[in-house]
Amino acid sequence: MSLQACAELVARGDPDRFRAAMASPLAARQILFPLYAFNIEVSRAPWVTDEPLIAEMRLQFWRDVVEEIAAGKTTRAHEVAQPLAAAIPADLIGPLDALVAARRWDIHKDPFEDRAAFDAYIADTSAPLVTVAARALGAGAGAEPILQDAAWAYGLAAFLRAIPALEAAGRVPLVEGTPDALRALAQEGLARLARARAGRAMVARHALPALYAGWRAEPTLKAALADPRLVASGQLPGAGLRDSLRLARLAATGRW
Repeated sequence: MSLQACAELVARGDPDRFRAAMASPLAARQILFPLYAFNIEVSRAPWVTDEPLIAEMRLQFWRDVVEEIAAGKTTRAHEVAQPLAAAIPADLIGPLDALVAARRWDIHKDPFEDRAAFDAYIADTSAPLVTVAARALGAGAGAEPILQDAAWAYGLAAFLRAIPALEAAGRVPLVEGTPDALRALAQEGLARLARARAGRAMVARHALPALYAGWRAEPTLKAALADPRLVASGQLPGAGLRDSLRLARLAATGRW
C-alpha cells in the first residue's frame, strides 16, 4: 500500500504522466502518483471485461472509494485506494467522482449524444485530475478557471491520440469526424490552452506540477490542426527529443 506501488503502476500504464511526476519535486510526487494511479485504475475498468455490468461494478468500486475518503472513513485495503486517501484531503477529493462517472461512456458503444456531451466527457475525464492535484498542492480557488481550461486542452490532446484505438474497439469517438471539424476541435484546444497560460500567474508556483502532465498537449493539437488526417491514422507525433526538452524546460522554469 505504498507510494512506490503507485509509481510503478503509473510507470507501466501512463508513461507521459510518470515522466511529468518525475519532473516534479518529491513532495509533489506524493500527491501526483496516487492520483495518477487512481486514474489508471478508473480508466481501464471499462476495458478489462466485455460484461457491461461487471464494468459498472468496477467503476462503482472507485466511486465508493471517493465517497469513503470524502466522508473521512477508513477506506478499503487496496494498493491505490489507501495511498490516495493519504494524499488527498477529504474536502478536496469530491471532483474525482465526476471523473469515474464519465468513464461509463467507455463501457458502451453508443456515440456521444451531441457536442455538449463530448465536451463534458473531455472536461470530466481530465479536469478533476488537474484541479484536485493543484488544490492539494496549495492552489487557491481563484485558479480554478485556469486549471479547467488547461485540463480541457490536455484531455482533448490525449483523446485525439486515443481515437484509432477507440475506433478499433468499436467506439464512435467523435460527434463529427470531418477534417474541418477536427481542425475546429484542435483550434479550440489551443485557444483554451492560450487562455489558461494568460492567467498562469493565478496558479501558485508550488502547485505548478499539477499542470506538468500536459507537456505533450500543444504539439499534439498543433499537428492535428495542421493535418487532421494524422488523427485517424494514428500518426500524431510521439514523445520525441523536442518534447523531452520541453518537459525539462518546464520543470526548470515552471512555465507550462
